[in-house]
Amino acid sequence: MFYGTWWSLVPPVIAILLALITKEVYLSLFAGVLLGSLMITGFQPWNAFVTLFTTMADSMDLNIIIFDVLLGMIIVLMSKCGGTAAYGRWASGRLKNKKQAELATAGLGVLIFVDDYFNCLTVGSVMRPVTDKYRVSRAKLAYIIDATAAPVCIIAPISSWAAAVNSYVPEGGAMNGFQLFMATIPYNLYALLTLIMVFFITYRGIDFGLMAKHEKNAEAGDLFTSGGEEFRAMAEADAKAMEEGKGHVIDLVLPMLVMIFTAIGAMIYTGYLGGATNVVDAFAGCDAEISLIFATIIAVIFTAVLYLPRKVITFKDFMDSLPEGAKLMIPAILILTLAWTLKGVSDGLGIGDFVRANLDLSSGISTFIPVLVFFIAIFISFSTGTSWGTFSILVPIVITIFQGYDEKMMVIAVAAVLAGAVCGDHVSPISDTTIMASSGAQSNHINHVQTQMQYAMVVVIISAVGYVFAGVTKSWFISLAVGVVLLIAVLLGLEKRAKAA
Repeated sequence: MFYGTWWSLVPPVIAILLALITKEVYLSLFAGVLLGSLMITGFQPWNAFVTLFTTMADSMDLNIIIFDVLLGMIIVLMSKCGGTAAYGRWASGRLKNKKQAELATAGLGVLIFVDDYFNCLTVGSVMRPVTDKYRVSRAKLAYIIDATAAPVCIIAPISSWAAAVNSYVPEGGAMNGFQLFMATIPYNLYALLTLIMVFFITYRGIDFGLMAKHEKNAEAGDLFTSGGEEFRAMAEADAKAMEEGKGHVIDLVLPMLVMIFTAIGAMIYTGYLGGATNVVDAFAGCDAEISLIFATIIAVIFTAVLYLPRKVITFKDFMDSLPEGAKLMIPAILILTLAWTLKGVSDGLGIGDFVRANLDLSSGISTFIPVLVFFIAIFISFSTGTSWGTFSILVPIVITIFQGYDEKMMVIAVAAVLAGAVCGDHVSPISDTTIMASSGAQSNHINHVQTQMQYAMVVVIISAVGYVFAGVTKSWFISLAVGVVLLIAVLLGLEKRAKAA
């Protein structure tokens, strides 16, 4: 009755609307999951109950949960030993104002390109004490984290995102997955323009929309504006730890470096285990999730070797930090689980079949297909809360349309899919990356969604114009140049308007 029809869109849309209206993410996601389960079973209560929990069990990504738990342990260990506070003190001694603190946060976000979850949680835990000191609102911190996490991962060849995109490219084409991914990078306008926007507005001190309100409140001492009660005690603990003078910068930096390089090494190794004969193919065929889990386990062991002999933390405190780190991730894991379940019930209602049945990309003028698939990808990713799921639906379709016909247009269209998927993921309140950015910044989730959405819309409009130029010229340089010029012009206009207000 509902399968493969527009009704398949109702559960995610209801979850999104409820989240924006009620500001209660758990309730909103559960409402969408429950409605979807009822629709799948023809509104039979017991069958809906069974379907809900069966779908939840099938949809959960245990690898990601394990990775999050281990990462939470590392974050707590770095904090307990004083490494996070030491870095905060070190950075505070070199960062003289709010602008430098924000630029340093964005810079760290760009450097941690292996995985967006790792990026969100690590950058947040490291930079929160510094940005708090210079009265950067938690909404602004969450935006900087989110705007440098997925965008840098989707243009980084060595990342879990690159591995995911590779897996969705059909075999036997003119390009393998890794070659296609590399070719899309200069055409990924949303990711590139978002990164440019982050650094430009930070350097110029531009704030607009709801973010301006949050920043004004932060200047007055209220970092949260609303909905941050559960994080205020943590903020006080961060500030107290910075003042105590405990720990050293190496206690933060060395575990992070070990984790990053171990993850890269594990990705290469798993790629070779899969039959790769060179480093490029190894990254293309790696097992990213297992590699990240291995890297975090090695990092936990390394912290024990680094901390315990030097007695920067007692053995008891070390062991107590492990369950404490797991508890730290429970809110994020709960939201992730509900978001995954919502995607599962949406799939059960045939949302993918509905999209495929209503996509007739071969009709019309092929020049406008990139901008068309850009908006379609935004819609799917926003509605489902997953960019990777959007890749899996649209990338094979776009490749089928252009493969053997127009290879350059295929690259542009795939890049538009990747860009739109990241954008929809950015602005969706049920997206895992958005959730992790809120968690990393310890910001109220809805505050983050509302402020980021306004900033993202600027880039969306300009990216759409860029994809029109890309379709016409088939030149990444022209489309990107047009996008950069328009973006800077719009931001300068918003800056002038803000100063005049």
